[in-house]
Amino acid sequence: MTTAPTNAASAEVTAIDTSARWPLLLLFWSAIKWLVLSGGLALVTSIQLIKPSFFADCAWLTYGRAQALQETAFIYGWAANAGLAVALWVLGRLGGAPLRALNWVVVGTIFWNIAVALGCLGIATGEATSIAFLQLPRAVQPLMLVAYAAIGVAGILAWTGRRVACTYAAQWYALAALLLFPWIFSAAQVMLLWMPSRGVLQAVAAGWFAQGAWTLWLAPLGLAGAYYVVPKITGRALPSYDFAPHAFWALLVLGAWTAGRHLVGGPVPAWIASVAIVSCALLLFHYFVVGLNLRGALGGGGTALKFISFGLAAYVAGGFLDAITAFRDVARITQFTLFDAAQQQLALSGGLSMIFVGVIYYALPRLTGRAWFSAAFVRGHLALALLGVLLLVGSLAMAGWIQGHDLNNAKVSFADLAAHLRPWLLAAAAAQALLLLGHLIFAVNFLFTAAQACPFGSPFAKPADPSLFRQPSTLEAPAS
Repeated sequence: MTTAPTNAASAEVTAIDTSARWPLLLLFWSAIKWLVLSGGLALVTSIQLIKPSFFADCAWLTYGRAQALQETAFIYGWAANAGLAVALWVLGRLGGAPLRALNWVVVGTIFWNIAVALGCLGIATGEATSIAFLQLPRAVQPLMLVAYAAIGVAGILAWTGRRVACTYAAQWYALAALLLFPWIFSAAQVMLLWMPSRGVLQAVAAGWFAQGAWTLWLAPLGLAGAYYVVPKITGRALPSYDFAPHAFWALLVLGAWTAGRHLVGGPVPAWIASVAIVSCALLLFHYFVVGLNLRGALGGGGTALKFISFGLAAYVAGGFLDAITAFRDVARITQFTLFDAAQQQLALSGGLSMIFVGVIYYALPRLTGRAWFSAAFVRGHLALALLGVLLLVGSLAMAGWIQGHDLNNAKVSFADLAAHLRPWLLAAAAAQALLLLGHLIFAVNFLFTAAQACPFGSPFAKPADPSLFRQPSTLEAPAS
């Protein structure tokens, strides 16, 4: 079933890519616009932690609303659009047939982004729900479910109508994400918004949704792209691939059970936190196997592989850090501090976002039949992204560690605590500025590259280099 490795630097363009070009480009471009917006809002909230008077006179951008807007724009704007595009592209390519129901994808994308925009408007005017990862007003959430279903139907059809009998890890993760999000999203709406639970159960349900959104939706979308692109670029089958199914089921079965780690020491039954601690320890098997399968990405060449390898390293490191901080003696210091924010940034900005960006760098030339508009922009984005994530996670982790020790010391006043945190918060704000600049460069480069494929022409168009593109080899289907 395999042949000798082919030139992985050249790009294959198939009928699957050309038929789905514009719906997928619409999803990717929608995602990148939200990424830039979330980066700007992240910078605003970082500055407000240092200077509370910043935008204090603008009710729409006070810290609480700006933070909710940033989280929503990142998760439901950037991550959702990019993840859905990655899932559809992977399922179509591995299914061996052009995607169907693409008109539904376009309609669903338009209404999904309208719903997110209306939700952000509601948050800005004071309608946020104050539930982590579910800040959107409840009025727009049914529309989001319908729009998500319209987009996801193309992925389901690609799975059921696949022409290749065997399936691969990339397909498992993509399909799981498409099917599980409507379940956790609708269940959270019922339990937290439409018929809200009371008391302790509400905190448990909110924690379950936030953790489930990560382990059952966002992380599988990122892994679907990584499991597909890494063997494509390296030209080699994944090592220890027999363990991949076990890692997949470990994530799906144990992932949501780790939610109780956020409730350690809280007014909830002790068994909830204990189950979460055990689940975090057991889930290390998943992270170990992912690192084992995809270790070929480390040290690889090419921009796409560098982004993905960094994202995978951050994803695995974040999993091990979650397990460590779940233990009660460690949580006593890190819980309810900026260390939680560092862990979230490591997972979302360092893991998920970097993997998505790497997949986009790989996919866009195949969708457009053109190389990236500016190689200098690509290198600049890579440098800014790597430096920004490392500085952001490191500064927030140090700030959280100091904050945790100070909060456990009754002799430290609030003024002293704020003074101890200020240098690290300044570094975090600088990191957000670097990331925002990288997002802007990425958006400009994407727009100019996509414009080259426009049927009516573009002033930025360059002649296509036929040597960059080829038909897929037989190695790449089984290796994916």
